[in-house]
Amino acid sequence: MEKIRVVVSGSCGRMGQEVVDMVNNNSHFELVAMVDSKYSHQNSDRGIPEFPDCLSCFRTINADVLVDFTAPGSGMQNAIYALENKVRPVVGTTGFSDEEINQLSELAAREKVGCIIAPNFAIGAVLMMQFSKIAAKYYDDVEIIEMHHDQKLDAPSGTASKTAELISEERKFKQQGHPDEQEIIVGSRGADFEGMRIHSVRLPGLVAHQQVLFGGTGELLSIKHDSFHRNSFMTGVKLSIETVMKLEHLVYGLENIVN
Repeated sequence: MEKIRVVVSGSCGRMGQEVVDMVNNNSHFELVAMVDSKYSHQNSDRGIPEFPDCLSCFRTINADVLVDFTAPGSGMQNAIYALENKVRPVVGTTGFSDEEINQLSELAAREKVGCIIAPNFAIGAVLMMQFSKIAAKYYDDVEIIEMHHDQKLDAPSGTASKTAELISEERKFKQQGHPDEQEIIVGSRGADFEGMRIHSVRLPGLVAHQQVLFGGTGELLSIKHDSFHRNSFMTGVKLSIETVMKLEHLVYGLENIVN
């Protein structure tokens, strides 16, 4: 079986390093290049070509898949470069707008190149989101608390936003809380998404954690997921690399490829 040739973007970051290790530990993958803005020029000291940007990489390296864990702005541009060069993006970078996802979806369809964007690659997180969608059929009152390390750039997290979107597909709109409530400190009630509230916590020592709380008469349903180490995301990244090779369109959300 031919190996899948993988480029890792954001390879100097903690998630990027996990992806590099995962690719190297799977015999049917081949790490053909690493991309990070910290690289000033192509460097082969470690035996793998290193590039400061994806465009220069794709002009030199023959690749099948790009795995991107960077920042929203660079992640969007990297995905565009990949699709235009017939390289299939697997994107874990969060913070994309609906307009940006639609733009990438149209580009993927036009180029007939697969693309997977996932707010969270942990299987448990995907199940947490699906369980929350089911619960939303029965509970109108819900709040989401997501907790991440203090170096995360976007808030709320992509996982929290995706969870809220899935819940809204089943939940009847309701403006939660007392109709006359007042925020003594602005923002204390969290972000307002179709009447439900999302709270973001950023602290050193955290990795990725989320709790979805459903309130009912005399009861509370809590659905929780914790990632204690970044290797918890690698099962989903591996599956996405394998799956994106069979696609000719964009898929948003790991739940759409998990059987």
